[in-house]
Amino acid sequence: MSRGDPLLYSPEEAAELLGVKASWLRRKAADRAVPCTFVGKHLRFSRADLEAIVAVGARPVRWRQRRWPALSPPRHH
Repeated sequence: MSRGDPLLYSPEEAAELLGVKASWLRRKAADRAVPCTFVGKHLRFSRADLEAIVAVGARPVRWRQRRWPALSPPRHH
């Protein structure tokens, strides 16, 4: 952690870093669906919490083979 990084992020700060709405992040934390940290009654997110949220949300690339329609010869009238 560099000196400029806070030890803990508020839900608004964490949501901005993750690119999600703070309400979504709060709801997921309340449901215990994402890692979070409580300092007393205050919901906070550590850098490790944010990294875990990103890691859990990562999806492998799924390549689908495209099926192009067969080209038919042009029709002559």
